[in-house]
Amino acid sequence: MPKVKIPRKSTWVDMTAMTDVAFLLLTFFMLTSNFTKKEPILVSTPSSISEIKIPEVNVMTMLIDPSGRVFFGIDGQEKRRELLSKMADLYKLSFTPDQIKKYTLLDVYGNPLEMLPAYLALPAETRDNPQNNLGIPTDSTNNQLLSWVKAAREVNPDLRIAIKADEKTPYLVVKNVMKTLQELDENRYNLITRLEGE
Repeated sequence: MPKVKIPRKSTWVDMTAMTDVAFLLLTFFMLTSNFTKKEPILVSTPSSISEIKIPEVNVMTMLIDPSGRVFFGIDGQEKRRELLSKMADLYKLSFTPDQIKKYTLLDVYGNPLEMLPAYLALPAETRDNPQNNLGIPTDSTNNQLLSWVKAAREVNPDLRIAIKADEKTPYLVVKNVMKTLQELDENRYNLITRLEGE
């Protein structure tokens, strides 16, 4: 008995709908994702079991690197402009409109205030070099961190304080930053860590 031949059919599938869905998903994830802020130093945070989230807005950030340099920043360009104005009045400094604009674009800053004009004059790609970031003074004779925190609190009373220190930072440096906060009766702050097991 002869075999019955089944006619072959084309296996072409219209991929238009699947391509549309893929691009819609890609667009959705691009628009809803939060990009990490650029920081002048790389900080490897210690691990902990705490799962408390830091809010996205109204955050005063202090970064502390392993060598003990302290960096400071707040969110919001308009708030940064007000903060710089208060600090300029306090330290009897003046900034050009271009310098003010460049400062408002910095998420975190870490130099003595009198070096800020020279720092802002640097090209953006060289500002993150270690030799250009000396850290905000926190010693007893020149505690500029105290002034930054006090001025930031005047600019935005709703700021939440977040300290992000490297796991290799000496404890005395972190304790010194906490002591500065206690001088201003700032006893509530968050220590940024990574979840244990990551």
